[in-house]
Amino acid sequence: MLTGSRTTFKVRQMLPDIKERMLSQSSTSARSRDVFGLRCLPGECVLQRTVMVRKKLTAREGRGWISGTLFCTHFRVAFVPEDSPKSDDNADPVLLGDHDIALASIEKVVAVGPNRTKLVTPNSSLKFTPEELVLYCRDMRVMCFLFDRLTPDAQVIEITYTIAKTYQPLKPGSVLSFQNAALGSVEMKQFLSNRRRDSHMNWFESASDWEQELERCGATGWRVSSVNDRFEMSNSLSRFIVVPQKILDTELKKSFAHFNEGRIPRWCWRHPRGSDLLRMSSFQNNIYHEKDDIRNLEMVLFGCQSSLCVVVELGDELPSPADIQLAHSRLRALCLGDISTSVSVPDDKWLSTLEGTHWLDYIRSCLKKASEVSCLLRSGHLTVALQEVEDRDMSCVVSSLVQVMCDPHYRTQHGFQGLVQKEWVMAGHRFYSRINYHRDSDKEESPVFLLFLDCVWHLWFQFPSRFQLTDDFLLALHDSVQLPLFSTFLSNCQRERCKRSQNVGQLYTPVNGWRDMLSPDSSSDTSDPPLPPVWDWALQYSRERQDRFIQPVTPTAPLQPLLNGNLNTNLDSLRLADTIPGSVFLLSRGTFTCPANLPPWRSGSSGVYKKSHRRALSSENVPGLERLLKAWALTEFPQNIPASSGPKGPLDPYEPLLPLLMAPCMSLWRDCYLRGALHAQAFSHPVSANRPHPVDRLAQEVQQLKDQLAQLSPSGSPDPHAVTPEPRRADTNLNKSTNNSTFLYSALRPKTTPPPTSTNQHTSRGPSSASAPPRPTNRDGTKHSFLFGHSAVAEARSDPRYHPPPSTTKLPKSNGSSLTS
Repeated sequence: MLTGSRTTFKVRQMLPDIKERMLSQSSTSARSRDVFGLRCLPGECVLQRTVMVRKKLTAREGRGWISGTLFCTHFRVAFVPEDSPKSDDNADPVLLGDHDIALASIEKVVAVGPNRTKLVTPNSSLKFTPEELVLYCRDMRVMCFLFDRLTPDAQVIEITYTIAKTYQPLKPGSVLSFQNAALGSVEMKQFLSNRRRDSHMNWFESASDWEQELERCGATGWRVSSVNDRFEMSNSLSRFIVVPQKILDTELKKSFAHFNEGRIPRWCWRHPRGSDLLRMSSFQNNIYHEKDDIRNLEMVLFGCQSSLCVVVELGDELPSPADIQLAHSRLRALCLGDISTSVSVPDDKWLSTLEGTHWLDYIRSCLKKASEVSCLLRSGHLTVALQEVEDRDMSCVVSSLVQVMCDPHYRTQHGFQGLVQKEWVMAGHRFYSRINYHRDSDKEESPVFLLFLDCVWHLWFQFPSRFQLTDDFLLALHDSVQLPLFSTFLSNCQRERCKRSQNVGQLYTPVNGWRDMLSPDSSSDTSDPPLPPVWDWALQYSRERQDRFIQPVTPTAPLQPLLNGNLNTNLDSLRLADTIPGSVFLLSRGTFTCPANLPPWRSGSSGVYKKSHRRALSSENVPGLERLLKAWALTEFPQNIPASSGPKGPLDPYEPLLPLLMAPCMSLWRDCYLRGALHAQAFSHPVSANRPHPVDRLAQEVQQLKDQLAQLSPSGSPDPHAVTPEPRRADTNLNKSTNNSTFLYSALRPKTTPPPTSTNQHTSRGPSSASAPPRPTNRDGTKHSFLFGHSAVAEARSDPRYHPPPSTTKLPKSNGSSLTS
């Protein structure tokens, strides 16, 4: 509904009854799946349609422009190309097409007109007819649409305001309406209820799932406990936890009160050499500990080991959620810019600005800590416990990275999905609060999971042949996080997921009579649509796109026969013989300390701790730190491994993947963060028809240099006396740049992209061209900020493992001397 003069347009507030009538019309479109060429979901309603629109393609799509029709529904912004094949009505529905964007993923809408740009909001007015429409998305994508000259002005204005009004709800907490728009119809509910879950991955929702993982890892000394079946001991832990077999549930219940939020030490994974990885929260210092409590805590902490335990403190070295949120915001502003202020970073300061975001610093610190833990587990016959204050953020990152580095199973697609289920979903990571779908709790928002995906991408980038999953899979998972339709990310713990799945006011009645009524919120509404898991990729992507999620990889040899959970390779000779039973170390900031009393973590001087029944450590019995950290490099490999294997070949499939962490080796995930940078910078300055875009000017200069070189060369025949230089390896000068503070880009692997799509020949509102219209600079000649990547191919490194620097420093006495790793 338009009001105003010929050149000024403004959309009036849509009345509630009109909006309800529009949504009620969805029942008619539920029967006709094809509406104006758009295959709608059951119940999806088309709000606006604009013809003769061209969409700008990204580098992964082949660049160029493609013509079609632009739609806006109450769920998505869809673009249907003119030459797209007719959809099959009998095929299963797909939430988003290849050229679609969900309304919940849009962050801002920008209209581009003659010599100016405008940030469009529901209450703003336009004094010009947009020539182009730019959509900035929360997942770092930028969608650009060019309107034709023959497109009616009313359609251009209406679809611009419809998108601006629909993507941004009038008040926070409108996620439920978005979910109902996509999944709320009767047909869609029935379709989702009949879908089967993937049986090839482990969901870690039942006791049998955990027992299957124990059997796979050979952890014979552990058992699955249902002590938290009704979430009485801990609200944030899962229903089932893995504890040592020798501890009864009655004794285990006394240990929950001594840890923050009741998150006691629990088993996560076992290394084939016999080491166990645990997770726990910080210790409660204000509770009196009796002798029996201390004994139970030690039994849980040491697990099936009796010689050595290392408690790794994560809060001192790793970033906080607030730091991660600030770094991600700065990275986003650097890659996409701020179109409302037309402020950009010059090219000569781009790398230094990237360093100032500290995003790569945080990735390096996480990978470094995970490498240290992997080396500890590689030594065998010890317990490594990751400790965090709340055990719900960075412990998820480090424990997952350790398992990806050490276990080839978690580098496959199904294994990685099971890892996320185990260490993030069931472990109680606050997805709902950290992602902040409702946009009403900025204090807790932090992309911790996206930081983890970036760390995994760095491992894949340095060891591509050791992964079955590809960067396309990681990118698809990254984009799915911003879509509030999946049960995986819409709860903070398993208890909340159980509440929502019941759809009724379930009563939890423990033995002591305490009753926990469900709060009367939207999560208990019986009309809520069923939310699928994010691992149901067929709902989001076509079969062709899913085929790019994996790549052929050498199958991992089956595990050798297990003896008491350890490889039967005479590992007794590899034991750290110079330790006594009950040795406990605290690893914090690269420093090992030997606390005299147990529990060792954050003991302080409160004086409420009872004396441990274990003997105190002496300096003569403390193992050397270099032997502890580098035991994996000093020990001999099992005899049954072929002798032909050497440092340049795979020796052990469970050898940790230790990445190079020097500054030149840390790269930016370009396919994720820079995929919309070119589009964003093309519209970050006022448009002028006098000067071409710097990208076009640079391409012209390169072509001129090539022409001049061709004229200077006498002939095309090669010189027989010319010496062809040997191609330089990508990692020859890595050690020389150890102290370089500038983050450099590493070489990109070439990717085959389809040829540019032929464009339509009709005229457009902007500069008419068969290719992308040129984008000029400012009139005053200021620099545009866009960094081009190298096209060189990164060669495979012969030995990509990172070895800690050698040290002959011996661990001092128990007064807390240190050696930095």
